[in-house]
Amino acid sequence: MRAAVLHTIGDEKLDLRDDVTVLGPGPGEVRLRVRAAGVCHSDLSALRGGLPQPVPAVLGHEAAGDVIEVGDGVDDLAPGDRVAVNWLPACGVCTHCRRGEAYLCMTHVMAGYVIPRFTAGDLEIFGMAGCGSFAEEMVVPRAGAVKIDDDVPYEVAALVGCGVTTGVGAVINTARVRPGDSVVVIGCGGVGIAAIQGARLAGAAQIMAVDTVPARHEAARRFGATHTATPDELGDLQGEVVPEGFDHAFDVVAVPQTLRTAWTATRRGGQVIVVGAGRAEDQVEFSPFELLFEGKTIVPSLYGSAEPHRDFPRLLALWRAGRLDIEGMISRRLRLDQVGDGLAALGSGDVIRQVIIND
Repeated sequence: MRAAVLHTIGDEKLDLRDDVTVLGPGPGEVRLRVRAAGVCHSDLSALRGGLPQPVPAVLGHEAAGDVIEVGDGVDDLAPGDRVAVNWLPACGVCTHCRRGEAYLCMTHVMAGYVIPRFTAGDLEIFGMAGCGSFAEEMVVPRAGAVKIDDDVPYEVAALVGCGVTTGVGAVINTARVRPGDSVVVIGCGGVGIAAIQGARLAGAAQIMAVDTVPARHEAARRFGATHTATPDELGDLQGEVVPEGFDHAFDVVAVPQTLRTAWTATRRGGQVIVVGAGRAEDQVEFSPFELLFEGKTIVPSLYGSAEPHRDFPRLLALWRAGRLDIEGMISRRLRLDQVGDGLAALGSGDVIRQVIIND
């Protein structure tokens, strides 16, 4: 089969090969035909070394497709079933799973760092987060495949698999935004747009979208932002909209500067929600004085604090009802051989979300 392989961290191009074989399925696993795969900024971060990734690797983790084969012990899925990929599947038995924190379970993801998912001749190839959706086929644990209705478009299901769940989940599950609350979203790429839609769904009264790229401001308003600003404009506009500061600030970029911006924009007693996957070596300084007397809470939101087997159907129900615009987030459809160009285009401003379609 074909797959786009990253050989060295920092490579400018991916190696599109047609001699790649997916391994498995083993017991408790599912083999999928990948029909659509979103191009996520986390894929670019892995390529550049911002997120740890053993190489060679097939990147990609935001996907949907059809079941081809199931391993021993999988009796609730069958060939032909349509599924969305859950890249952070829960093992069900670790301490986090037993506490009801399935989104903190690292069992299957960590296995992806040590167990290859593909081969090409004698070359063993890893899959990003144990997935590897920039390929025509992939294998995931049973918990990594969420069955969906046959009429859900693959590209819609793929975006639910990561970006939509991460953004909407940060608002609904993590921050628990209430009707009338004020929200600021810093970073208006795909996940930021999903967070803006989540804030609209939750009934936020003021939704400020902040991005360095003015071209993204119009898109943010289309999806529910009531106000837009560049980082330099935020302070003055905030004084007009919510002088005391926002109830919730979502940092979708997660670099030191944006996290301090989110902290400053938040009212005393408000929440700063870290949504983006920042680099491990970046450091942000806060004084003990401000941490105590500002009374603000810094909250992580990994994968939107989601339980995908519960939340994917909920999000698709909102999409069916016309309350969650997922098709409108897709600005570019690619072929598998264009995935490198898609990664290079991330951050260009006019691209909200790109999806690779495998016919």
